[in-house]
Amino acid sequence: MRHYDLVIIGSGSGNSILDDRFADWDVAIVEKGIGPNDAYGGTCLNVGCIPTKMFVHTADIAGAPGSGRKLGVDLELQGVRWAEIRDRIFGRIDPISAGGRRYRAEENENVTLYQGQARFTGVKQLTVQTAGGPETITADRFVVAAGGRPAIPEIPGLDQVDFHTSDTVMRLDRLPRRMIIMGTGFIGAEFAHVFSALGVEVTMIGRSGRVLRSEDTDVSARFTEIADRSWDLRLHRKEISVEQDGELVRLHLEGPDGAEAVEAEALLIAVGRVPNTDLLDAAGGGLELTDGGKIKVDATQRTSVDGVWALGDISSDYELKHVANHEMRVVQHNLLHPAEPIESDHRFVPHAVFSSPQIASVGLTEQQAQERGVEYVTSTQDYAGIAYGWAMEDTTGFAKLLADPNTGQLLGAHIIGPQAPTLIQPLIQAMEFGLDARRMARGQYWIHPGMPELVENALLNLPLN
Repeated sequence: MRHYDLVIIGSGSGNSILDDRFADWDVAIVEKGIGPNDAYGGTCLNVGCIPTKMFVHTADIAGAPGSGRKLGVDLELQGVRWAEIRDRIFGRIDPISAGGRRYRAEENENVTLYQGQARFTGVKQLTVQTAGGPETITADRFVVAAGGRPAIPEIPGLDQVDFHTSDTVMRLDRLPRRMIIMGTGFIGAEFAHVFSALGVEVTMIGRSGRVLRSEDTDVSARFTEIADRSWDLRLHRKEISVEQDGELVRLHLEGPDGAEAVEAEALLIAVGRVPNTDLLDAAGGGLELTDGGKIKVDATQRTSVDGVWALGDISSDYELKHVANHEMRVVQHNLLHPAEPIESDHRFVPHAVFSSPQIASVGLTEQQAQERGVEYVTSTQDYAGIAYGWAMEDTTGFAKLLADPNTGQLLGAHIIGPQAPTLIQPLIQAMEFGLDARRMARGQYWIHPGMPELVENALLNLPLN
């Protein structure tokens, strides 16, 4: 049984912990992939943030001709070369993944790479099912950063159907004529944009009455209106069963008007993600879990077992790469300086949805402020009310801010429209560093006529005391 100074489970953000300061540590990295198509580098690199946004940008370009008519420019999309799009994207990503694996396996003298599914078989004891058979390892310290995977709902017949998740849908051999997307969260919304822009007829299925229902109600309502015009949107639906009929998948539903069925050449399951704690048998390692099945950690990312930390999707409420990276830096410091631990800062965690239109958010939504009894004022600024919005002829986008009426401190910011993830960044900065709305609006120049005037006007519109 081999013993290490440190074992890191997962090759995503956990892989970034190691730098020159760990050169004299005896380290093991455990990554479950053992087959030729299994990737190294985590969800973001291989099946998440990076490839999806490369597809999104392509979809934005494909959808651009449709916006020309209202500007007096007649354009048309002449064709989509799916294989070329797919291979351009993964032709960049796959070598990075392979290079990361090769670097850890061959070029780090103090690092041993174990490839195979691992399970805790005791406190600080891990058994890895490698290609050469099971190997058990122990360590003084563990970092669990094994991420999550797509959730698969229990629907009669699903085990007999060819379906896709976000892990597989980007590597389709060819574009289907039609696609059913189950799920109205950010994964479903982004892929609905990608495939519809590339010419696929998209049917989106949701159990609730809104798309992106975790967003601010005003933002979610506006996006739902737009989605209903863009796709075959079917809300308030319950999945009854699913069946394969040749190359077609047929999904049977129960809706407001009774039973119905939809069919398509492809089915994408996008109903959320689950942590990989069960695959690891985290409880078998003595790790306390939350009600949601994630590893429970304190503010320093420590678990219930001394000398074991966790980070990223397997423990965090925020399944976001920028959060995992932040938590990685906290764990890195605490490994090196155990007598001087630091804490993760999750006060102002932003997120974005790269669909059409784009959405970005940070802080409280209005419904959260009401539920928590927080005193607030709000303001809204439409893209249509600024000069650059006139240039784009945008009639649906807006920014919405919440602030403390007495101090002017921002409590939340929500933007739906072009470049929302970029426009929200100065608001994140203001919240993080305590810059109030008055000083932010009037204490600096705002380029005219630039898109950031959306933020400036929203700040000026706040009815502060």
